[in-house]
Amino acid sequence: MIIVTGSAVVQPDRRDEALAVGIAHSVRSRGEPGCLDHNCHVDAENPDRIVFVEYWTDVAALQAHFAVPESGAFVRQMTALAVVPPKIQLFQAQEIPMG
Repeated sequence: MIIVTGSAVVQPDRRDEALAVGIAHSVRSRGEPGCLDHNCHVDAENPDRIVFVEYWTDVAALQAHFAVPESGAFVRQMTALAVVPPKIQLFQAQEIPMG
């Protein structure tokens, strides 16, 4: 499984716009092949920081997601709303069964 974390600190007066963009991106992404989950969150310690957590079946699915034109548009929109460049991290993980 591939886990993606991303975040953007957005302009305070454009927070609602950034959340709408982020939520729409998450909803659209959840419909893509290989997307296990994709969510948009607000940082409890900094309400101007929007955090994304994504789970993908494999690298191929994630690469296909990055190739979708709407994904590029999302990155451009969030970058325009951010006060510093957005961050993204990719991880390869294996779930550990509990119990």
